[in-house]
Amino acid sequence: MAINLGHGSSQDDEVMVEINTTPLIDVMLVLLIMLIITIPIQTHAVKINMPVGNPPPPLVQPRVIQVDVDFDGTVLWDGEVVPDRAHLEERMRQVSAQADQPEIHLRPNKFVAYKAVAMVMATAQRLGVTKIGLVGNEQFVN
Repeated sequence: MAINLGHGSSQDDEVMVEINTTPLIDVMLVLLIMLIITIPIQTHAVKINMPVGNPPPPLVQPRVIQVDVDFDGTVLWDGEVVPDRAHLEERMRQVSAQADQPEIHLRPNKFVAYKAVAMVMATAQRLGVTKIGLVGNEQFVN
């Protein structure tokens, strides 16, 4: 509701030609609230089609290569020390060249710097090794 307070003179007998916007604002607020209520809640879920049932066990167990990263960044390939990155890349190339790639189980030490583990994973990805997994993660849970 609007009220017109004059300037104190009694000669203001003019007709007020302004539209009263208060009811329009009320209607707009009601429509806005109705719009907010009727919008469906957004779910942040990723829909994935997962296979149904249990797959048959593999006929041949895959070969597993154990890659350890020691606390000082030393890389061990099946218990054998890899002297530098070039030797690691050569072994990764041999793995990626095989038709049926062996699984690489990467086991980092709890105290190793992340860059040493990331270097091994990046090398494997860059050279096309597809079967790599982190094992021994239970040591990081406190």
